[in-house]
Amino acid sequence: MNGLRRLFGDPLNAALSLGVLAAAAALLPALVRWGLLEAVFQPDTAACEAAQGRGACWGVVAEKARFILLGRYPADALWRPLLAAGLIAGSWLVAALGRLAGGRLAALLVLPPLAAIPVLGGGFAGLAAVPTELWGGLPLTLLLTAAGMAGALPLGIAVAYGRRSRLPVLRGLLTGYVELARGIPLVAALFVASFLLPLFFPDGMAVDMLWRVLIAIVLFAAAYLSEIVRGGLQAIPPGQLDAAAALGFTPWQAQRHVVLPQVLGAVAPSLANSAIALFKDTSLVTIVSLYELTGSLGLALAGDPQWRPFYLEAWIFLAAVYWTGCALLARLSRQLGRTAPQRRPATS
Repeated sequence: MNGLRRLFGDPLNAALSLGVLAAAAALLPALVRWGLLEAVFQPDTAACEAAQGRGACWGVVAEKARFILLGRYPADALWRPLLAAGLIAGSWLVAALGRLAGGRLAALLVLPPLAAIPVLGGGFAGLAAVPTELWGGLPLTLLLTAAGMAGALPLGIAVAYGRRSRLPVLRGLLTGYVELARGIPLVAALFVASFLLPLFFPDGMAVDMLWRVLIAIVLFAAAYLSEIVRGGLQAIPPGQLDAAAALGFTPWQAQRHVVLPQVLGAVAPSLANSAIALFKDTSLVTIVSLYELTGSLGLALAGDPQWRPFYLEAWIFLAAVYWTGCALLARLSRQLGRTAPQRRPATS
């Protein structure tokens, strides 16, 4: 009943609800017919061409799924990118469904991307070395997101505290860094990492493109996360620090055990929004020749004129993959909000 009241409680809501229902009734049968009833699911180009205009060709997904999801990784070692993606996605799933908090949760989110790097790179224990140029698809997208957030969050916390420092030089430097990072698009940061950052390394020292891009992502995301954390810090009443001091806490202990857990719990939805945005923004690394999900899709279709006409179905599949990842991160955000300690209102 409450749901019906929200949908039809007043003339405006009733009109909007009826309009949405009418649009769904008009479009849904055609979508079901195109996407299911008359669709082609086998990787058969002749059948897809015959059904073109009437039904979807999901055969392109069946044919190109390996290239889209795993990129150009060597075919004889596909278990390694599958394991790397499973480690990271599995950690998100466990964090979203479990009730972990504190150090256990941090370890769950930080260790999988660290473990995924040697699995993908190899060069030890009999695993063939695979250059980062061949990493791609879903494992690269997950790795950039997880490692980017794992590096950006502690840096963002440090910057947030630094901007509250009493040292004007430190505040000015950190403010300039945050404003610079927020004032340029991520594309510009990636180009700087690709072409300008190598100039700051010593002569003869070459840093792989992937790690330069990851540095840019961490620095870029940390600027946004620092503002989120700084807003949470400003919401904590000063009286809590006084109470912690009265109980014998040192200033560091008060921040570690009293202030920061409340701040991270309060800003968890905003942190999740940043993670979701970063998960999608990893598609920009294609411009520096790192082929994550969207780049792998482009490679899979660009060199195959038979399947190239059915790009729409491939992009719909890719959108479903991105939506699944975003939904998982949103569920993780809600879980963090429930498990984090909440600040109680002060009472007189």
